[in-house]
Amino acid sequence: MSDLDSKVDANTQTELEAAAFRTMVAHFQSRTDVQNIDLMNMAGFCRNCMAKWYAKAAAEKGLDVDYETARQRVYGMPYSQWKDQHQLKATPEQMAEYKEKFPE
Repeated sequence: MSDLDSKVDANTQTELEAAAFRTMVAHFQSRTDVQNIDLMNMAGFCRNCMAKWYAKAAAEKGLDVDYETARQRVYGMPYSQWKDQHQLKATPEQMAEYKEKFPE
């Protein structure tokens, strides 16, 4: 048991994790200059991954939150709108790095 575990009850832990998630989502919403391909290449996850995790967590709780709804939660707008406004075409170098790190 860590020192933190002895100081924080389960509900507070959940609240802290939720606050961290909301902060990360707000950060990604404000950093539209950071492309998903860059996130994938650097961290191994992106906004779409977060939306998939969100939808999966909802399903595990018996909630009907589809992927597009989860994406809107993460992106702060419909995904199609975000793509039109912020997504750039990945460079050949970005795609090569992605394919090297995530071979099919």
